[in-house]
Amino acid sequence: MDHLERFLHLLTTKEGITELVQWGGLAVLIAIVFAETGLLVGFFLPGDSLLFTAGFLAATTDILDVGTTIVALSIAAILGDATGYWFGRKAGEALYERRESRFFKRSHLLKTKAFYEKYGPIAIVLARFVPFARTFAPIVAGVAKMSYVKFATYNVVGGIAWVTSMTIAGYFLGRIPWVQAHFEHVVLAIIFVSVLPVAIPAGRAWWRGRRGVAAS
Repeated sequence: MDHLERFLHLLTTKEGITELVQWGGLAVLIAIVFAETGLLVGFFLPGDSLLFTAGFLAATTDILDVGTTIVALSIAAILGDATGYWFGRKAGEALYERRESRFFKRSHLLKTKAFYEKYGPIAIVLARFVPFARTFAPIVAGVAKMSYVKFATYNVVGGIAWVTSMTIAGYFLGRIPWVQAHFEHVVLAIIFVSVLPVAIPAGRAWWRGRRGVAAS
């Protein structure tokens, strides 16, 4: 197993996440959740499936306590978004012109900007449940200089709602024998559902583009 396969195994499989928790305890999950919501390079981290797996482990093993996990990861998510907000506020609109690289996806940032402009402040809550957007939404809010009091309110609500819903889902579904036997399929379904808010508009735009080309 090469380094990339090893990395993906640790972050995307039940066995890998179990190994991570056994090695670093709850602290490693806190670091991952904070990085996904607070650092530009965290856009690739699997937040939804990670939280679901954490709930699953709390239900089926003794290495995590569900209450402690929810509280700790909610705080990590809230602090992560707050960090992203202040980074965006300091960087300003020049961030939109930054060149795309392996560790900075300008395309994701611009899509999140459009998402924010469409939904307004509530996007801070909605973005928690959308891959990529949850990394860039607080940064966009900072660039837009949203009132921090307003941002903090949506940040707290969104952070708690996201962590609690995904972890509790894993905790209760993890008690079902069928879910235990088909865990990977359930996680794939969660990932599929979570990307629909991004995939559906992108698909519509692609289809309109094709129709426009055909009509011309």
